[in-house]
Amino acid sequence: MNWHFPFFLVATVTLPSVCSQFNPLSLEELGSDTGIQVFNQIVKSRPHDNIVVSPHGIASVLGMLQLGADGRTKKQLTTVMRYGVNGVGKVLKKINKAIVSKKNKDIVTVANAVFVKNGFKMEVPFVTRNKDVFQCEVRNANFEDPASACDSINVWVRNETRGMIDNLLSPDLLDGVLTRLVLVNAVYFKGLWKSRFQPENTKKRTFVAADGKSYQVPMLAQLSVFRCGDPGLIPGSTSTPSDLWYNFIELPYHGESISMLIALPTESSTPLSAIIPHISTKTIDSWMSTMVPKRVQVILPK
Repeated sequence: MNWHFPFFLVATVTLPSVCSQFNPLSLEELGSDTGIQVFNQIVKSRPHDNIVVSPHGIASVLGMLQLGADGRTKKQLTTVMRYGVNGVGKVLKKINKAIVSKKNKDIVTVANAVFVKNGFKMEVPFVTRNKDVFQCEVRNANFEDPASACDSINVWVRNETRGMIDNLLSPDLLDGVLTRLVLVNAVYFKGLWKSRFQPENTKKRTFVAADGKSYQVPMLAQLSVFRCGDPGLIPGSTSTPSDLWYNFIELPYHGESISMLIALPTESSTPLSAIIPHISTKTIDSWMSTMVPKRVQVILPK
């Protein structure tokens, strides 16, 4: 079986649950579902772009915001997230601790910050609670000078992601008069594959983009045993409610607590956008429970 990837979706997940008492969905799942909903909306507005988001990061920023919200705004945030941060602070701290635990072997760091307009008064409970639950730091920024404020935020992001994200914001995203707060989450990950891709197997191959155009790009390749699903294999097959079939595969990192999950439409004529709305934590749970080991050739863009 060959896995070629003209379209692909990547999700990085931590496997152990630290709060299974929150049923039917744990807080990890609720947070991930919130992030996936945001991801779906971004994909709809930018169907031909590569989109990378952190569901945990989105849930963290909304949680930070919820701690300072009241009235209608707080109700809307709680409705979307399906939990109130004030009632589950200890569990959220455990989730953050599990994600960055050195037991993972792979390197994961998470950082949160609130950039506040110079002279803007912050309520002490908001600052204290965010620091306790989300390990969030508060920094001043000169939003009256958007370029200067952007520089401050981008330097923080660059440092927290070890140079991987160089420019997050541009000055046109800030309003020098109205902007009061900017909440930022940064996630850094560095891991080694459990089954390594050998450099000598990297070759230029044809990559078909979402717009149908073909490009010659460096592709990683290896033949090995991975847990995966296959429409011709029961268990392990799956489809969307509209009967669009797709494959999925797990590529574990060497610590075995973090994996990359990839979903790929079975038919090249089926765009990835057709299966993305089907993706949820429930869907991913079903992948994990039905995947079977199989020897496959995996070919991925480098």
